[in-house]
Amino acid sequence: MRFLNEIKGQEQQIVCMFTAAFIESESADEGALVGNLVRNLLGGTSQRDIHVFTAVDDGALIGGAIFSRLTYANDPRTVFILSPMAIATDRQGQGIGQALITRALAALREAGVDVAITYGDPAFYRKVGFLPLTEAIAPSPLPLSHPSGWIGQSLTDAALKPLLGTCTCVAALNDPAIW
Repeated sequence: MRFLNEIKGQEQQIVCMFTAAFIESESADEGALVGNLVRNLLGGTSQRDIHVFTAVDDGALIGGAIFSRLTYANDPRTVFILSPMAIATDRQGQGIGQALITRALAALREAGVDVAITYGDPAFYRKVGFLPLTEAIAPSPLPLSHPSGWIGQSLTDAALKPLLGTCTCVAALNDPAIW
């Protein structure tokens, strides 16, 4: 298995993998929503505002983690949000997701990212260092439908201190249906 952080010409394959994973694990509607999100992230986000990490085994794409920039109006720290993340359903439960996120977080740390946030299952993401956040620590860009899923971590040696100012996300994530 290889972990990559380059997508060169694999955009459609990535969209299809995310769509299929969410259709199989959630529903057709969720698959369509996430597939569209991935398409918009890959096609409409500036290179400086996105990091895409994939897991490939025997030439097949089996996982992906997409991080995009969050900007806090009064805070100089660099913040990225993991959204979305998917592992092919027939490969789930094998530690691939944890390995992919661990490598992605190390690459982000190396690139100078200060904070990583995600909006998902706290039980899963706790395994890779994410802890619960409140709106006082990290305001979300849009209202959260499940506030317990708002989690994050510092990627520096310093503890996570409150992020200052209103939060904005990349255009593809600026959709209330995602939150």
